[in-house]
Formats: sequence, structure tokens, C-alpha cells
Amino acid sequence: MAERDGDFGAFLAGFMIGGLVGAAVALLLAPQSGEETRTFIHDRSIELKDKAAEKAETARIKAESAAAEARAKADELSKLTQEKANELMKKGQEVYQSQKSKIETVVQKKPKTDEGESSEVTVEG
Repeated sequence: MAERDGDFGAFLAGFMIGGLVGAAVALLLAPQSGEETRTFIHDRSIELKDKAAEKAETARIKAESAAAEARAKADELSKLTQEKANELMKKGQEVYQSQKSKIETVVQKKPKTDEGESSEVTVEG
């Protein structure tokens, strides 16, 4: 266990020293002065922020458009479904009335039988 702690400590020390050496070399070999570098970083950050805001606005507009389109399609489908349901209900009522009148006609035409006899009624349709 102590070996692992020593290995990790050596790794951490090497990592820190490597980072410091890298930063020093970057500063020594940088083609621009510190102020120029800071100005460049500042300008680039402003550009990136503006681009990000522009992309976010574009995405928001597209999302709103897609949501409005989906809402319109849903409303249209709902209306069509309601129309079909009403149409089917009317057809069902028509069939019901037709069958009801056929049955009433058959019942009215049926001769009365004695109580002991049974008769079958067939409905043609």
C-alpha cells in the first residue's frame, strides 16, 4: 500500500513539474507579447460568445417553428378524427334505424299464434 502512495506522489509531482515547465516554455517561445495574447484571447472570446448566442437564437427559432407545425398537425388530426367519429356515429344511427324499422315491419306482419306454439322470426337484411 505504501508503494502505491509513493507512486501516486511521484506521479503528482511529475505532473506539476511538467505543467510548470510547459507554461514557462510557452511564455518564452510565444510569438506575441503578453498584452497582445490577452487582447487576442479577449477578442476571440467575444467572437465565440456572439457565435454561441447566434446559434442559440437560430436553434430557438427552429424549435418554435417545429413546435408550431406539430401543434397545427395535431389540431388537424384531431379535427379529422372528430369528423370521422361523427360520420361513423351517423352511419351507425342510420343502420340502427333501418334495422329497427325492418324488425317492426316483421313483427307487425307476424300472425298471432296460440300460447302453446312457438314461432321463429327471421330477419333478412
